[in-house]
Amino acid sequence: MAKELKSSIESVAFAFRGYNVTNLGRSHELLAHPAYGPTVEEFLDRASRICSDVTGKRVDLAARVRRRREASLENYPEAIALIVAMEMAHIRLMEEFHSTEYRRARMAFGYSLGELTAVACGGTFALEDVLLVPLSMAQDCAELAQGVTMGVLFSRGTALLEENVMRLCLRLNAENQGAIGISAILSPNTMLLLGQGNTIKRFKKLMPEVFPHSVNLRVNPHHWPPLHSPIMWQRNIPNRSAHMMQSLPGGATAPLPPVLSLVTGKASYNDYNARYILHQWVDHPQRLWDAVCAALASNVQVVVHVGPEPNLIPATFKRLSENVLQQVSGRSLGSLGLRAVSRMVRRPWLGSLLPSRTSLLRAPNIQHIVLEDWLLEHAPK
Repeated sequence: MAKELKSSIESVAFAFRGYNVTNLGRSHELLAHPAYGPTVEEFLDRASRICSDVTGKRVDLAARVRRRREASLENYPEAIALIVAMEMAHIRLMEEFHSTEYRRARMAFGYSLGELTAVACGGTFALEDVLLVPLSMAQDCAELAQGVTMGVLFSRGTALLEENVMRLCLRLNAENQGAIGISAILSPNTMLLLGQGNTIKRFKKLMPEVFPHSVNLRVNPHHWPPLHSPIMWQRNIPNRSAHMMQSLPGGATAPLPPVLSLVTGKASYNDYNARYILHQWVDHPQRLWDAVCAALASNVQVVVHVGPEPNLIPATFKRLSENVLQQVSGRSLGSLGLRAVSRMVRRPWLGSLLPSRTSLLRAPNIQHIVLEDWLLEHAPK
C-alpha cells in the first residue's frame, strides 16, 4: 500500500476535514510514536504559540493530546488550532517518512476549516498566518453558536432546489426572529441549514407549503459555529476577516496541488485571489457536492482523508457509492449503457444526473485512505 500511494500520487485527491464535536482521532498515537512524535509535537507547539498569542491564554495542544482531552466548542480556538496542526503534521509525516510528495497530487479540497489547511499545505500561506484570522474570530463564533441549531434537510425523491430553500430562509429572516441560511450542500438531495432561535422549527413547519412530502428535516442535537451562513454578518465577521487578511504575508502563489474551493466548487485559486475566496468562505455555503463531482470527473483514483477521525467527506462518498450501486441494481457498472442506467431510476435525483454526469458511476471504484490510520499502519519500526 505504501508503494502504491507513492507511485499513484498523480491520481490522488487529498480531502481535509473540518471542525466536529470530536477532534482528537488517533493524534495521541502519532504523538507517542518514537519516529513520528517529534514532527507532530513541532506542529502542535507552533499552533499552540499562535493560539496563546491570539487568545491571551496559555495553550498547550501537545499536553491536551497526551491527556486525550477533546477540544470542542467550549474551547473552540484550541479545536481550530488542533485540527489545522494535526492535518499539516499528517502531510509532513507522509512526506518525511514515506517519500510521498504532496505537491504532485492531482488536487486537494477541504470541508470548512479543512480548506484553510489545504491552502496552507499548498504553500499559499504559512501555518501561523492561516491560523491568525479564524483564531481571532473564534470567540465570536463560539458565542453565536450557543443559539444556533443545525437542520439536515434531505429528500427521498427529487433533488432539492437551492432557490426554493433560499426563498424559505429569506421569508423566515424577514420575520426578525433570528437568522437562518444554507451552510452546506452535501449532495443534490441533502443540505445543512443553520438557524438561530426557533427558525429551524419554523422552517420545518412551513416546509409543506414549499416542498413535496418526500422532503424531510432532521434536527442535529449539537451546537455548531455558524460558519458559511449569513449568521456571520451579525458581528461583521466576514469584513473583519477580510480586513485582517489584507496585511497577511503570502497569498501570491497558487496552491500546489490545485485546491478545489468549496466556495465555488471549482479549482479557483490562483496567484492573487486567495484572500478574496477566503473572504467569501466565511459566509458562503460549502459546495461539497460540486467538489465530489469535480474529483470524480478528473479521473481521481484515490481519495486520502486528512485529519483526526475524518467523517463527513468519507460518509458523503460512501452514500454516493451505495446509491450508485443500488441504482444500477448491483449489476456490473461496465456492462450498463447510459440508456439502461437512466431507465433504472430508483432515486430520481440520482437518475436525472447519471446521463449527463457519467463520472458519478466511478464512485464505487474509488479507493479511500484515512491518512492517520495509514501512517500508523506503515509506521517506521
